[in-house]
Amino acid sequence: MTQVTAQAARALGAVRRSVFWILGAGAFGLAFSITTTAAYLPPLLHRFTESGTLIGLVLGAEGVFALLLSPVIGPWSDTFHTPMGRRRPFMLAALGPIGFCLLLLPFMPNLWTTTLIVLAFFFAYYVYEPPYRGLYPDILPPSTYGRAQGIQHVLRGIALGTALVGGGFLLKVWHAAPFVLAAFVTTAACAVPILFIREDGGHGRVFEGLTAYFRRSWCILREEAEVRRFLLANAAWEGTFAAARTFVVLYVLDGLHESKAISSALLGAVATGYVIAALLASRLGDRFGIARVIFFSSFFYGGGFLFAGVATTWHNWYFAFIVPLSVTGGLVMTLAWGLLFKLMPEEHRGAISGLATTTKGLGLLLGAPVAGAAIDLARPYLRATDGYQILWPVCGIPILAAIPLVYRLMRIEQSGPVEPSLG
Repeated sequence: MTQVTAQAARALGAVRRSVFWILGAGAFGLAFSITTTAAYLPPLLHRFTESGTLIGLVLGAEGVFALLLSPVIGPWSDTFHTPMGRRRPFMLAALGPIGFCLLLLPFMPNLWTTTLIVLAFFFAYYVYEPPYRGLYPDILPPSTYGRAQGIQHVLRGIALGTALVGGGFLLKVWHAAPFVLAAFVTTAACAVPILFIREDGGHGRVFEGLTAYFRRSWCILREEAEVRRFLLANAAWEGTFAAARTFVVLYVLDGLHESKAISSALLGAVATGYVIAALLASRLGDRFGIARVIFFSSFFYGGGFLFAGVATTWHNWYFAFIVPLSVTGGLVMTLAWGLLFKLMPEEHRGAISGLATTTKGLGLLLGAPVAGAAIDLARPYLRATDGYQILWPVCGIPILAAIPLVYRLMRIEQSGPVEPSLG
């Protein structure tokens, strides 16, 4: 496999298809690691505590690192001019700790040591992600954003399905198996863009200071109104995703009192819908507009969650409902970053990628803990599901609340005022 330079890839808007897959390998690794952690850490923590609030707080701590690291790492990667490039040095520094923490995670003897390893994993994850996100607009011309995000999310969908379904079967064999597998798969996949994307080296300021980076991120947040609207919507989407992925396994096992086989089948249906969405997203986005597709999908996505909250027992016909709901959710999540790429000024790609990851952190910080607290509070009143059915209305409300923001972005995308800033 040959290395790909930024200038060559962007020249004349021509990009070899292999570039999309090389870049997408990083998303595959990140999705595999975070899905395994989100889905199978709660059962692991359940051995030490029965508190949904406490489990939600541990998983929600991911948001703290996204909030604190991303506003620094993102803009720092804009100015980190080294012979290796700007983005990849951060990705390389995070690669080893990500794999090592995943490998250690299931072998910790109590809640507190498990939490410490989880926090170290989150730290490394958010050193890798903002620079990785910034690679996309660095390497690709604007005309390929939709296609690139489609391929990325096909790989994310495959990672979700493999981690969720495969992890469920592995969990039956050995409680550590999903995490051991994730350690090796994540390390290998996240190494691909580091090895096979070659950035332009350079000479310049490498570190301008924490205060300068926070100030720059704040100025962008204050001055770029459309970026700000996107970031608020992104916080809602990510909060919902965090809450759902944290408690879905416990919902099936403890709420519906079903087997791990049913849990794996349900997660497989979710992953199937996600892959279908990734395959359709770029075509729908190109034809109707990215924001328009997100806008209409959000009604079905959020409304479907509200409807799911009435279920108290499992029926196999739910699969006919789960797959379409997953498709609409997948369309929202697949196209979100493509929409952001259209809104970000070229000189602030890393900083805005960091801000987007920061608002993701806000969603993570609130989503899982709020859902966990809601489950605990609803437990005395929703005895049939031990409180877990409240999870779905909690997930649906933020999606529906973000619709007015997306409507505004849809009008901006149609009018096209941001195109000149893409360079």
